[in-house]
Amino acid sequence: MSLPVPTDPAPTWANGPRIDPDWLDTPRPSDPIISHALIVFAGATPLSNGHNSVLLHETIAALRPVPGGVYLDATFGDGGHALGLLRASVPGGRVVALDRDPEAVARGQRLAEATEGGLTVRQARFGTLKNLLAEERLAGRVDGFVFDVGVSSRQLDTPERGFSFRLDGPLDMRMDQAGAAPTAADLVNRMPAEGLEELFGRFGEERFARRAARAIADRRRASPFTTTRDLATLLERVIPGDGRIHPATRIFQALRIAVNEELAELSNGLAAAMEAMAPEGRIAVITFHSLEDRIVKQTFRKAALPPPTPTGPAAWLPVSREPFRPRFALDPARPILPGEEEIRRNPRARSAKLRVLRALAPEPKPMDRTA
Repeated sequence: MSLPVPTDPAPTWANGPRIDPDWLDTPRPSDPIISHALIVFAGATPLSNGHNSVLLHETIAALRPVPGGVYLDATFGDGGHALGLLRASVPGGRVVALDRDPEAVARGQRLAEATEGGLTVRQARFGTLKNLLAEERLAGRVDGFVFDVGVSSRQLDTPERGFSFRLDGPLDMRMDQAGAAPTAADLVNRMPAEGLEELFGRFGEERFARRAARAIADRRRASPFTTTRDLATLLERVIPGDGRIHPATRIFQALRIAVNEELAELSNGLAAAMEAMAPEGRIAVITFHSLEDRIVKQTFRKAALPPPTPTGPAAWLPVSREPFRPRFALDPARPILPGEEEIRRNPRARSAKLRVLRALAPEPKPMDRTA
């Protein structure tokens, strides 16, 4: 059963990059299936429990969904982007949503049942995206991808997940707690100090990586670290505060990235998405720190822009004369940032950046004049 057409028209993209928030956020009687989905999903959707998807309206507008379009939300979370795409692509739109967190997938299944075929939710990580696209027969057919990278507000606010240094819980940090991946406690208690120093510097960009690593190694001789507050309390003592962020912020970020292999997963997911885009399809990626954003920025620029002209001795080496024919374009050229009002409502949005890549339609083949 396809979703009904709203009586009020979908936003027109020619009028600018922002859609009327009421169009996305207010259930309408003309959307009986989606309105029912919101009721079923009450308490587990950003529209009703305060877990707000960052840059929601900007992301939906950047993807320019159309009726009957096919979209993939690679980070379902609390369903904000998936539901927004579903509403913007009626009638006949389809959204496939993924999450590596089984709790998010379980919540999403309730919404999927209420949409009667418009939404599919599956447990998967970015690194398996290529296989999943093949299973769903979506290669070359996806009109838009969303990647909302990092940890969600719900995960941060659940102590049992072990992501927050402000709430006491087990030092876990796995996106999929049923998996066999090592926990943050495993890394903190077993890695040599030199390895911890490298990890904190590389994945946390922490200036005091050596100091933190040595302090951890010294303390764990007496007793292992088991809780988030245990580790955070030590870091509060050894890392000078700068008044902007908590001393444990970068160390916790580094551990989370390492536990979940987030940067490698992101690179693999972007590569798979770029292969599966339909002509004029788009990829929208929301990042929250420089390591993620650097991967997205460099991947998109390499795909859309000609290689730089060689300088110095390299300029004298022979180069290919084949003209650069881009398959993608940056759209827009610069990242989209949250507005002051969104940051006021949700301070966690302050570091967010949205980058968008568009697949160009293939050039028409020249006519065969010999026929």
